[in-house]
Amino acid sequence: MAQKFATAINCMDGRTQIPVTEWLKENYKVDYVDMITEPGPDGVLSKNIDNQIIESLRRKAEISAYKHNSKIIVIAGHHDCAGNPVDKDTHINQIKLSVQTIKSWGLPFEKVIGLWVNENWEIEKVIEI
Repeated sequence: MAQKFATAINCMDGRTQIPVTEWLKENYKVDYVDMITEPGPDGVLSKNIDNQIIESLRRKAEISAYKHNSKIIVIAGHHDCAGNPVDKDTHINQIKLSVQTIKSWGLPFEKVIGLWVNENWEIEKVIEI
C-alpha cells in the first residue's frame, strides 16, 4: 500500500510543527508530512522580494510533489512569530497571498491550503484553492 504524503511550508518555530502535522494527518488522512521550514514563510512568500529563498522553497515543494506524490500543500503562519512579527490580520493577508504564489508555481498539488496557528497552537483554515 502506497504511503500518502502532504507538504507543509511552515515556520521553523518548533511550536508549529506538531499542530500542522497532526491537522494534516487528521483532515487529509496522510501518513507523512514533508516539512519545509523557514522563519516567517508567509511573510517571505507574500512579499516576493527574496527570490533565493522563494526558489529554495519551490524546489523543496517540487521534490515533495514529484518524488513523494504529495497532492496537498499548506502554508502556515502563526501567532508570536519571531521571523515575521506582524499582527494576525497581516498574517492572514500574507497567508492568502502565499497560497496564490504557491499555486502559481504550477506544481501538481490538488489543494493549496493556508493555515493560521493561533495563540493556543490550534489550526484555523484560512483559505483553500
